[in-house]
Amino acid sequence: MADAEAEVDPASLAAAQRLRRKHSPGVAAAALDQVVLRRRAIAKFGDRAAAMFFTRDGLEQATRPAVAEYHARRLAATGASRVVDLGCGIGTDALAFAAAGLRVVAVEIDEHTAEIARANVAVHDQLRGTVEVLTGDAEQLAPELIKDGDAVFLDPARRTSAGRLWRTEDFRPSWTFVTGLLTSGRPVAVKLGPALPHREIPDAVEAEWLTDHGETVEVCLRSGPGSTPDRRAALIMPDHRMIARPTSTPVRALGQFLYEPDGAVIRAGAVGTLAEELSAWLLDDQIAYLSAEKLIMTPYAGAFEIIEQLPYAEKALRRWVRDHHIGTLEIKKRGIDIDPALLRKRLKPAGPESATLIISRTPRGARVLHARRIAADDHE
Repeated sequence: MADAEAEVDPASLAAAQRLRRKHSPGVAAAALDQVVLRRRAIAKFGDRAAAMFFTRDGLEQATRPAVAEYHARRLAATGASRVVDLGCGIGTDALAFAAAGLRVVAVEIDEHTAEIARANVAVHDQLRGTVEVLTGDAEQLAPELIKDGDAVFLDPARRTSAGRLWRTEDFRPSWTFVTGLLTSGRPVAVKLGPALPHREIPDAVEAEWLTDHGETVEVCLRSGPGSTPDRRAALIMPDHRMIARPTSTPVRALGQFLYEPDGAVIRAGAVGTLAEELSAWLLDDQIAYLSAEKLIMTPYAGAFEIIEQLPYAEKALRRWVRDHHIGTLEIKKRGIDIDPALLRKRLKPAGPESATLIISRTPRGARVLHARRIAADDHE
């Protein structure tokens, strides 16, 4: 690995040629690939990436460290002493469970990915003997692996060569198997993509959408000890939780301020709950923008001050951009069939100034709002 790590551009042909002079083609390719993946993984794992092993899919699908540690704390709080991790990938969740004091039996169907998981376990001397990684079909092995008192964690496969799968009937292990575990009465946590429709969530199951560093990364379904049946919540990492409540949010005209709720708040159905906390209202009953006359800073939404309203006409917007010397132009939109990147290009921004335009559907038609983003330290 040292020769590969010394390469400035490990993905280059020149790097491959240099390593092949010292190593077999297979070893050279594998080492360079790991260096490429480790450098890419820094964004997700920070300094930990330097001692980890990855596959391309495994890196993309791996749980972020802070989120994995949160899952581990919640499972440890159920009183379980062992977790059966079904679909462990490269082992990031399993390592977090072990670090929280849980014994772990992890299952991965892909042999190469399972070997990567074992390698990641092996570099943690302090966890030696606490994590066992098995290769096999989780659905077939589960009946013999899961014992009384165990907690279960699942991360069903959601990808094929055709791309991301959102149909629950295409999950692996099967959705029938997953829901069976969720209704088993034992502590169960299921990590899924955040776009999971509410209608797919079984009765008496908790669902929590998580945002980490501004990105809504997953929904976790929980049942059994340590869960709150039928609760829908948004968690803005590390510790800002909003529980959705039944509300009736009014629709009104634009106020002085506009709020863009976090993706987890929207997915959890907590926009109305947020509106109550902010004394805000909707601009349209189908659009997740809130407005208010008084500014209240919140971790659950981005805040904007409305400077002016502009006509929803491309020619007029292009003239406005030119007249105001706008070179850096952020365009946000909801409920309008436009591509912000293409519109930005057509508006031909050029100049030293910057601006944010928010384009939204309202009951009175589309509105273009020139807005100023308000940072938390602006309001201290």
